[in-house]
Amino acid sequence: MRRGLVAVAALTAVAVAGCDDGPRPDLVVKGSPPASAYSGPLYVPTQELDGHSPKAMRLASGAAGRALECDGEIFDGSGPDGWSRSDGGATPAEGLALYFDMAQPELPDHGYRVEREEPDRVLYSYDVGGRTKVAVVVAKDQKDRPGWGPETDAGCDPAELPESFTATTDWQIWTDRTGRRVPVTRLHSAPGPGHCGWQSADFLALDDRTYARDPDDVLGRDGLLRAPYRENVRMPADARDTGYHHRGRRLWLTADKATAYVRTDRGVEAWPLVEDGVGCD
Repeated sequence: MRRGLVAVAALTAVAVAGCDDGPRPDLVVKGSPPASAYSGPLYVPTQELDGHSPKAMRLASGAAGRALECDGEIFDGSGPDGWSRSDGGATPAEGLALYFDMAQPELPDHGYRVEREEPDRVLYSYDVGGRTKVAVVVAKDQKDRPGWGPETDAGCDPAELPESFTATTDWQIWTDRTGRRVPVTRLHSAPGPGHCGWQSADFLALDDRTYARDPDDVLGRDGLLRAPYRENVRMPADARDTGYHHRGRRLWLTADKATAYVRTDRGVEAWPLVEDGVGCD
């Protein structure tokens, strides 16, 4: 995972489906069949690699990663995890619910469709515009994993999920000058985590850089910023509008990208770079 994403990714988990009371009724829906259903094997051996590169996630996510239909690269993916005999579900839908209960993913928790079904495996997909953006393969009675439960899972960039969902999370998805949602691997922002006392701050990650809005100096007073945050500045003559915008904020940059200049209806703010390695546990 990129440094910028590490610094910003203290995100609030969404409500998820649990197994104690069975799957929520709308966890699995009939839906419409995709233009081209996944036709590959539902079991693909997985391999764990260090890091979070697309290659590593594809290898770790097996068949689920192959079933995705992302506009960009795979964003997240993982392989099998164990569960006890009392955890495994009696049905594939209960196995899918167990995935949400165990992993607590920041993903839509309803609206999944059966894309492929075999006696011991089922592929569930969450589709946007007829294309698979989240895939979960549940398996039955695997080694050390009795009953139905998640075997592999994978997801596309959050920007490819519906705005109605991402608006319920702390992912702040920016759009470009044409109105297209920008992948969070390129750009995103999020509020500071409250458990670190940074709730008054905002973080913005652009490629491998992270900037911060710090009106209460909660970061600056601890030496976590490379320069002070300034609330009302003149836009530098050499700054250029990137075209990226989010809820009244527009991002401008100079050639050195040392500061993010954020234009709002109240003026221009100067967001400094965050020091390398800053994060909140």
